[in-house]
This record gives sequence, C-alpha cells and structure tokens, in this order.
Amino acid sequence: MNDWPQGRSDDNRGSRYGRGSASDQPEGARVMRQVRRGPAAPPHGPGVPPQPSYVDGRGYGDTAGAPGADPGYDSGYNTGQVYGSPGGRGPAGTGTGAGRPAPNWGRRIKWTAVTVVAVLLVTTVATYFWADSKLRREVDLSKVVDRPSGGKGTNYLIVGSDSREGMSAAEKKQLHTGSAEGKRTDSMMILHVGDNGDTLISLPRDSDVELPTFVGSESGKTYKGTGRHIKLNAAYATDGPELLVRTVEFNTGLRIDHYVEIGFAGFANIVDAVGGVDITIDKAFKDKYSGADFKAGKQTLNGEQALAFVRTRHAFAASDLERTKNQQKFLAALAHQVATPSTVLNPFKLYPVMGAGLDSLIVDKDMGLWDLGSMFFAMKGVNGGDGTSMNMPISGSSGSNLVWDKAKVKTLVDQLKNDEKVTVAGN
Repeated sequence: MNDWPQGRSDDNRGSRYGRGSASDQPEGARVMRQVRRGPAAPPHGPGVPPQPSYVDGRGYGDTAGAPGADPGYDSGYNTGQVYGSPGGRGPAGTGTGAGRPAPNWGRRIKWTAVTVVAVLLVTTVATYFWADSKLRREVDLSKVVDRPSGGKGTNYLIVGSDSREGMSAAEKKQLHTGSAEGKRTDSMMILHVGDNGDTLISLPRDSDVELPTFVGSESGKTYKGTGRHIKLNAAYATDGPELLVRTVEFNTGLRIDHYVEIGFAGFANIVDAVGGVDITIDKAFKDKYSGADFKAGKQTLNGEQALAFVRTRHAFAASDLERTKNQQKFLAALAHQVATPSTVLNPFKLYPVMGAGLDSLIVDKDMGLWDLGSMFFAMKGVNGGDGTSMNMPISGSSGSNLVWDKAKVKTLVDQLKNDEKVTVAGN
C-alpha cells in the first residue's frame, strides 16, 4: 500500500495553484517550498522539467543557472537578501537594519531643549496669572488725603490684624484667638526697600499719635482733626486701613507706597504650608492668653505655635516693645523660609504656600506680584543681616501710650526718604 494518497489525474487537476500529481511522491517545491532546505532536488524521472528553487536566490523564475533564468520578485529571500543588500544589513550594508538612518542626536537634543523651555515658559506665565488673580486688592490708597511727598526706595506698611475671618469655633479655640467681632491691628511695621540696605521698623500698637483730618473710606465724609491723641491701633479700628495709612503718614511724614495685611488664620496657614519656621528663642516664656509655652533654644514652630509667639505680650515686662521684637524676628525668619530654594523650586511646596498666602493677604489696589516678591526678599535680607531691624524710637510714655522721640523720628524719616543708611537706633 502506498504511503501517499493517490493524486488526481491530470485531466481533473484544473488550473488551480499547487497542482496535484498522480505520482506516489509528494508534490514539488512549488506547493511546499517553505520546507525546502539546501539545493534543489534532482528531477524525478526522465523528461521532467527542472523545478523552481527558493534557496538559490531565485524566485518564480527558472532553476538557477538554467538558460533564461529569471531572478523574479523574490530573489534572495532565503539568503537574508530581502532588499538585495549584501548580508541583509540595509541598502549599503551599514548594519542599521532595513535602511534606517543613524539618529540625529544634535537635532533631538535641540528639540528637547526647545520643548522644555516652552513648557517652563507656559507654566511660569500660567502661575503668574493664577497668583495675580488671587491677590485681594481691597485697600484704595487714593482715598488717603494730604499725603507727604515721595522719596527714594519703596515703603510698605505691613499689618497683622486680629481678624477671625473664615475661622470655625474649633479653630478659634485651638489658636486662642477669642471671638471678638471685627478686627484690630495686632502688629504694624514699616519696611523700607532701597539701594542702601533694607530697614524694618516696628510701630508699637500703643504708640501715642495724633488723629488727623481724614475722609471716611465708606461714607466719603470729611472728619476734621481736633488734635486728639489716640493709640495707633485705634486708627484702624476707627476707619480701617486707609485711616491707618493716613495716621502713619501724618505722624511720620513718610509716604507709604504699599499696604499689606494678614489675619490670624492666614498667618498660621502660611507657616504650616511652608512646613514650619525655624527660630531661636532666647528665653523661655508662657502666656495663657495667647497659648504660648516655649523653652529656650532653637526650634521649629508650626502655625499654632507661631501665632502664639507673635501675639504674646503678657509674658513680658515691656509688653508691647518686646512683642514687636518677636514679631520682627519671626516674620523675617518666615520670609527667609519662604524664599529658600527648597520652597521656590519645589512645586509641591511652593503652590500650597502661595495659595495659603495669597488667599490671606489683603493689599492695596496698586500692589503687584513683583512688589510682593520684593517685600519678601527684603525681609529675608533683613533676617540674614543685610539690613536693619528696629523699633520706632521711644522717648517716654503718656499714661499707657508710648511717646515717640520726635528728633530721632525726624532723622530716621529723612534717611529713609533719601535712601541713606539708617544710623538711628530704636528701642
């Protein structure tokens, strides 16, 4: 019995591809060319024409070397010469495969750099407009009347208020803020930014000042000055930021260019967002009113502790003056912490800090992000020893009010107006 099934007769094969055979041998390479290896098999029997081979670099043409041989479309299939190249290594045998050119690294680097720069530029612009839109420009200094002439440099009035805006009852209890309605100034400072060193001057809230003529910020009504003396923080309580600026300018003769205010909650949130502020406390103290309980030495204060630190006054003999020194010290340290590369270059830290700060700050209508940045970097410089930090010079007291030393104040203001190095010593 044959090992191979009988094929169809030639009469029944038709014209289909891979014609069957009546022979007891399998069909030729035309049907099973995929299994052919090595040179073509010799013809089977006399008179049988040579079969096409796919192992000799030929295609559907005649057998290699036969007269009229045609290489066909598949020439070189089994020798790796798919594209007719020596060794199957591309058009010129370069080894890059399938004719692929070598990568142009210079071009890739250039476009990578362009892409990175474009992304940074778009991110910077988007961040600027996002931050600028969050500034609360609520103070209109154009309402301030009878203003002194300007001088060299830029003067900021920085105010910490006791505003409880947005705070829950639990937060008020935790931060020891109490629940008083409205807001008053807890701290006031003048920051002068100039070419001859920056100067940070604290204005004690109990400073004795004259209440000048002013125009009501809401009513537009003019209130004539009567020569009455008040504590400086009472000006803010009477008619808000515009009257406070008017009172400071009237009693110092120094023009205020920008106004910045922050409340209790905002202050604590900024400190927490930056990850706490490192500060060295010279002497241990406690104050049940502010919640302060500090040991001496270097430590990191969180938002709650920082607020207690800058508000404490009952723990000190010279309560207001000592408190202003602590406020200066801490705010300068906070500015230093915010302006460090670890914050500025870390988006996971920078954006929460900016969000917490910008949501909390109340500024004048002409304040821009550049002005705000200049203020922070100046405070950082003061903390680093590049500027002067002082209290307003005090000559004595009148009742519970602190009286400024008029001669020293005049010299100080003249030096600031002319952007000269400050030589006046404060208390």
